[in-house]
Amino acid sequence: MLRVELTDAIVEVVIDELAEKGYARTSMDGVAKRAEVGKSSLYRRWSSKQDMVVDAVSQLSVPLVDIPDSGSLRGDVERAFEVVAEWLSDERLGRILPDLTAEAKRNPALAKALSEHLENPRRAKAEPVLDRAIARGELPRDVDRELALDMFAAPIYWRHTVRRSEITPEFLAQLVDSTLAFLGARPPKE
Repeated sequence: MLRVELTDAIVEVVIDELAEKGYARTSMDGVAKRAEVGKSSLYRRWSSKQDMVVDAVSQLSVPLVDIPDSGSLRGDVERAFEVVAEWLSDERLGRILPDLTAEAKRNPALAKALSEHLENPRRAKAEPVLDRAIARGELPRDVDRELALDMFAAPIYWRHTVRRSEITPEFLAQLVDSTLAFLGARPPKE
């Protein structure tokens, strides 16, 4: 098996282990056994359980944030919300993310690693939505970027993970309207 294919297979096992056992009970031994590889195969790729977990979750999560230019802020925000809803509705990630969030509150090193390898890259990939909207005149140049980026995920995360409510198309449509109004969006300049 090629090294890339083996790494991809191990990442899938890591995600399965996290979804079933949570971060605290996931171990390098358990992953190696389930993946049918030696622990040395894991340690050649990652120096610790934390590195392995953060890398695996990042590999599945960060690429999902690529939001193509729809030509309008509304279209981009609609797609951003769809992406977040898809991300959270993934059966495995939907269990892993709340667990990692809770664990990060107790583990500053994990919190820092998640921020560096998951949160910051996801936010950086979403920033072009704001840049495009500013360039088109749909958002003011002084829009609060941090708050806007929070708005792209937080309400959906809250509804899905904390309230355990369904993310319906009606909810997403209402959220798009509310977010655009909150950000002070205006029609693009012709």
